[in-house]
Amino acid sequence: MSVKYIFITGGVVSSLGKGITAASIGLLLESRELKIAMLKLDPYLNVDPGTMNPFQHGEVYVTDDGAETDLDLGHYYRYTHSPLSKASNSTSGQIYDQVIKKERKGDYLGKTVQVIPHVTDEIKERINACSAQEKTTQIVIVEIGGTVGDIESLPFLEAIRQFRYERPKDCINIHLTYVPYLKAAGEVKTKPTQHSVQVLREIGIVPDLILCRCEQALTDEIKAKISLFCSVPQDAVIDEKDVAHSIYEVPIDLHAQRLDEMICKSLGLKTKNPDLSAWEKMVYAALHPKKKVVIGIVGKYMDHQDAYKSVFESLHHAAIKAGVGLEIRRFESDRIVENGSVEKAIQGCDGYLVPGGFGERGWEGKILTARYCRENQIPYFGLCLGMQVMIVEFARHVLGLKNAHSTEVNPNTPDPVISMLSEQKKIQMLGGTMRLGAYPCEIKKGSLAHKAYGKTLVWERHRHRYEFNNQYKQAFEEKGMLFSGTLEKEHLCEISEIPSHPWMLGVQFHPEFKSKPLAAHPLFADFIASTLLEKRAAPPKKKLMTNA
Repeated sequence: MSVKYIFITGGVVSSLGKGITAASIGLLLESRELKIAMLKLDPYLNVDPGTMNPFQHGEVYVTDDGAETDLDLGHYYRYTHSPLSKASNSTSGQIYDQVIKKERKGDYLGKTVQVIPHVTDEIKERINACSAQEKTTQIVIVEIGGTVGDIESLPFLEAIRQFRYERPKDCINIHLTYVPYLKAAGEVKTKPTQHSVQVLREIGIVPDLILCRCEQALTDEIKAKISLFCSVPQDAVIDEKDVAHSIYEVPIDLHAQRLDEMICKSLGLKTKNPDLSAWEKMVYAALHPKKKVVIGIVGKYMDHQDAYKSVFESLHHAAIKAGVGLEIRRFESDRIVENGSVEKAIQGCDGYLVPGGFGERGWEGKILTARYCRENQIPYFGLCLGMQVMIVEFARHVLGLKNAHSTEVNPNTPDPVISMLSEQKKIQMLGGTMRLGAYPCEIKKGSLAHKAYGKTLVWERHRHRYEFNNQYKQAFEEKGMLFSGTLEKEHLCEISEIPSHPWMLGVQFHPEFKSKPLAAHPLFADFIASTLLEKRAAPPKKKLMTNA
């Protein structure tokens, strides 16, 4: 059987949720025992999102092989078993860079290099490379970023037009659009969808199915209208209404409208009946919690919905596993210092998490959070920068090194307890040069980390330039800190914890990139479990002012 291809485009507006839609389709096809691969094509000219501001782009998702990719790959990972690597995300920046390199080498034999065919051929090569990752791949799901009509997207749309022309029986196009409800008129409007499909058809692409993002289910009358004006069968017009509680409801809603059945029929695939029982059980557990925990996240990009997307989802996975509801409270670390009292600024949570970040802004508020949790026996989980914050706080207030800091913030600190990795010191370029991807971590038996993982060797994904300074290791251990996870080959401390504390643990890596709703990451699961234990007997809290 030849490999089949599903191209997913978006129209009217951005941020419709193409990534969740693509991931949901992947899940539904896997439930029919089909082997899939996922690919995200991003039209921006950055080589990757690694140097982009989180306020603009959101989270950067890191794969095992060290690719800094679009956050949609996080959705692919959480919903499917698709192999994800550098081949799973391509940008205009990568594609144009490769075309120019080929021109400089003389690969085009003196021809005039143009968008068609050279850029479009490179895009098609990326699609083929994704399908070739695994010999067993049966379907490749390709999500095209941006919105139909954007000038940046044109080469990608032309490439998939050509791809479909070359393999007409192996390709379908799914167009995700927006059908707004106007409260003033009390009507659903289909005109934006009609225009979006019209633009797509002008490019030469006729959608096989139209998914309509909407606030409420579409009536048969509305679907018939979209069918007529967009030249698709009425049963191929599917509403993807806003979910009430969880994004993990989306695959179930799409399956109820026979989306996976229609995809298989369009591609001529005969499959087994889908088995969604495990997913449905998970969603039921998410919607029917027995109790609730409140987790405070203290970060510097909290105003952006997607800046810590994998962190939020990992907490939800752990809550689902524990059978509890989850309330996440967001705290901007800058505002903790401005408030004058850390207790007033962040009180009322069962546990606190400090995620990754870069730069000087927000450090002191995070240090206050770590101290508040340590002194009041409140569960604390530090990710990447969150571990470094925990180290600096411990150095200042337990070791008595009042000016201890990270050299990222203060290059002249007298006590650089966090310093740049030796391999990073000669690097001048920012993009793609951090410690990236999966590295082994050896875990000490009897530690909190060992209790959570249940094993002594794990592989976790990294994205950082700074590490704990081993010159201070003995001093920290003498004062009660345990470095329970290490990369022995390079003598790097990857996990730190305080055994005398109910649950205070920091990791230099990003466990949030390896959590799934059906398989919560062990550290997140143990963190949530610890907050439930602490709710039973919370000690009186100390007041702490802003002197970090």
